[in-house]
Amino acid sequence: MRPWATVLTAPTTSGPVWMKACAPGPDAEVGLYDLLARVTPDAALSPIASDRERGWLLLPDGGPPLDQRFQGDADTVLAALARVLPRYADMQRTLASHADAIVALGVPDMRPATMPVRFPEAVAVSRPYVERAGTMDAREQLDRIEALEGEFAERCARLAASPVPASLDYNDLHPGNILPGPDNHLDRVRFYDWGDSVVSHPFASLLVVLQVAALAYRARPDDPRAVRIRDAYLEVFTDLAPLVELVDILEDACRVATVARALIWARATGATAHSGQETVPASDAFETLRMLLGPHPYRVEIS
Repeated sequence: MRPWATVLTAPTTSGPVWMKACAPGPDAEVGLYDLLARVTPDAALSPIASDRERGWLLLPDGGPPLDQRFQGDADTVLAALARVLPRYADMQRTLASHADAIVALGVPDMRPATMPVRFPEAVAVSRPYVERAGTMDAREQLDRIEALEGEFAERCARLAASPVPASLDYNDLHPGNILPGPDNHLDRVRFYDWGDSVVSHPFASLLVVLQVAALAYRARPDDPRAVRIRDAYLEVFTDLAPLVELVDILEDACRVATVARALIWARATGATAHSGQETVPASDAFETLRMLLGPHPYRVEIS
């Protein structure tokens, strides 16, 4: 039970089933599952039943996710990510032509052209927490973040002009949300739990993937395992631009995705710029925005 959804499971004679009741906002996931079942049926769980009006989903059991299948074996998990991310990228390329339809379902529009307006919104969501519960350092940091608005807009403009079209961004992609096929078959992997999804530049998906690789599996940006994950994903797009250019685009995409992540945290938990909330959602939104102040953590030059 979370502010954004309640998930229940029940045994049946055909195996476990999972019922998800989504809060308003994240309930766009229900319609998204239906669209994915039509457009990319092999890449996501197909609902047994769905109710868009109530925000309910009934899903089959997909088995243990990737992190549980290979628990404690960082090398195997990271190698598996390099194997499965091209499949995810292929799905994004298929879904690019459906971007408008996905937004029409209520999935947040975080495409590059919309993000300059989103930037002050993310700052405003964080401001009440910083003013009420933050330190002097936190207030100074938020002021520095706010001063990045012009630079942020430039990044958005570059992304909008890039040869890679907008598509679905899972926005929380990590090994716990990836389901290998039977017998750990990585060529039949599926993705589930789409409640944080947005429509954005597709490379934004690597923000969380590479962050988890660094923090949970100690594969820092210059680690060959992390570089392999990055390049395996980008390889799917090399018909649009050379790899070295795609790495530059990735940096802009991850920076812009930081703002999208902050806003989705706020949306999922009901925080707004005017709510005055001082609890987890506002603090998490601010902590996400603070990434804009540091060096880009996922850039490694092409050797």
